[in-house]
Amino acid sequence: MPNQKRDMSGTAIVFNQETGLVTMTVAHRAYKQKTREEAIAAAKAYAESLSVEEDAALTKAALDDPDTVLITELSRRKPGRPLADSTKTPVSLRLSPDVVDYFRSSGPGWQSRIDDVLRKAAGLKKRA
Repeated sequence: MPNQKRDMSGTAIVFNQETGLVTMTVAHRAYKQKTREEAIAAAKAYAESLSVEEDAALTKAALDDPDTVLITELSRRKPGRPLADSTKTPVSLRLSPDVVDYFRSSGPGWQSRIDDVLRKAAGLKKRA
């Protein structure tokens, strides 16, 4: 004959003496979404409630988990293209329309191709 206990949260715990099995059923409860400030306050309160031993055990478990990413390994860089080692200087240059049409018609990277032609004309080494 199973013994059943229900607590105030709606969780039912059933112990079946014949089989020795314990079954726990959690009742559905509506979740009230927290604001950012409430979530931070709750996290800080939880962290402050931990004993030194509990904190050490949680830290060890997190470090032993291969899926854990340390905060120092995360970067907060801006999205988009990464910065080049040597950036170019933006300039305003007046060119003949046929010259611009020639380079633009060759597709993306036309400004870099103009840079390459100017480097060759000036006798400069090609960039890496």
